[in-house]
Amino acid sequence: MTKRSATAPTPLRRTAGLLAGLVLGVAVLAGCSSDGADTDCGLDACTVTFDRGVDARASILGVEAKLIGAQGDQVTVEVAGEQLSLTIGQQATEVGGFAVTLDSVTDQQVQIRVSRNAGS
Repeated sequence: MTKRSATAPTPLRRTAGLLAGLVLGVAVLAGCSSDGADTDCGLDACTVTFDRGVDARASILGVEAKLIGAQGDQVTVEVAGEQLSLTIGQQATEVGGFAVTLDSVTDQQVQIRVSRNAGS
């Protein structure tokens, strides 16, 4: 007769834990939506690629990010209700518990990165 340790998970418990983790991960990532933009989100950060020339916006990490305008290498976005002016290479701008940086600007797209601040 083999005794099982009370601390060793059974195959059924391992499977249930794995499924619960997958459901949680999908629920977190499903919180992203967009119109005129593409999003690539992880648990604490999202890269948002806005299409220029349209009303581009994305709902990410519980806040809305919107492209207001772009001129040359300077971009104006609204994140968590606040407008920010960003340039490529600029240090991250903090707003509402998030750090926002401008990754790239082309004639057709603007790409920003929004991440949760570690201290928030």
